[in-house]
Amino acid sequence: MNGKLDTMATATEPGRRAWVEQVMGLPVSVHLRGPGVRDDAVAARVEAFFVELRAADDTFSTYRPDSVLGRLAGRSPDPATADPAVREVVELCELARLRTGGRFDARRLPLPRGGVGFDPSGLVKGWAVARAARRLTDLPDHDVCLNAGGDVLLRAAPDRPAWRVGVEDPQRPGHLLDVLERAGGAVATSGTARRGAHVTDPRAGRPAGAVRAVTVVGPDLLWADVYATAAVAGGPAALDWLAALDGYAALLVTADGRVRATPGWPGTRPAAWAAAA
Repeated sequence: MNGKLDTMATATEPGRRAWVEQVMGLPVSVHLRGPGVRDDAVAARVEAFFVELRAADDTFSTYRPDSVLGRLAGRSPDPATADPAVREVVELCELARLRTGGRFDARRLPLPRGGVGFDPSGLVKGWAVARAARRLTDLPDHDVCLNAGGDVLLRAAPDRPAWRVGVEDPQRPGHLLDVLERAGGAVATSGTARRGAHVTDPRAGRPAGAVRAVTVVGPDLLWADVYATAAVAGGPAALDWLAALDGYAALLVTADGRVRATPGWPGTRPAAWAAAA
């Protein structure tokens, strides 16, 4: 259920341009709309965005033995001596654990090279993209859509068309389950459709397989990403927890193909979908 951007332009839209690079082991795309999108100054800002993402990967990758976290080999960084960005992520991971009732817990996750330890990957992607996006979101007269492996950050001026983001059907890859029209905020997806059972339920200590995919819509990419991952770990019952989150809405597909949405879900919401109470 990856976020798929509908890049079809209309006659009323300004110029647009797109960039795609492989960062953090996944494709990251930048779509801009507005005057002067082909100017060198705009391209320089986009390159600065990708440079900042690569720096985050240099620090937080658990797959690279030379990264800051790789050298720790699963040990939690010491907030007293850690770099400010690392300290911020450690503190956010603890806040995420509290906000999700333990459905997200970076302290006890399987590590790529074996064993169990500190792995903030479920938070770092959204955090890094939202942090680096500040280099682009203050561009005057430009609309922005950033897509990092299905986690999408959006901004569009009031007088311009909203961005259209497709929600992929995890039962039928390549087909859309829903389409969202969003002028701002974030859309984040987590699940097993593309990467298998890679999300662990930290409370049970085993891979989570009862949910195929969860898409969360809300104002902040970091938290939309965390909530989507936590909901996959928590299973179908997590939809009731998601429904109580202020400012966020979710669509969940169970392992047997049932589709459920929270009452605030902004998509088409066919009548066959059962809304969470």
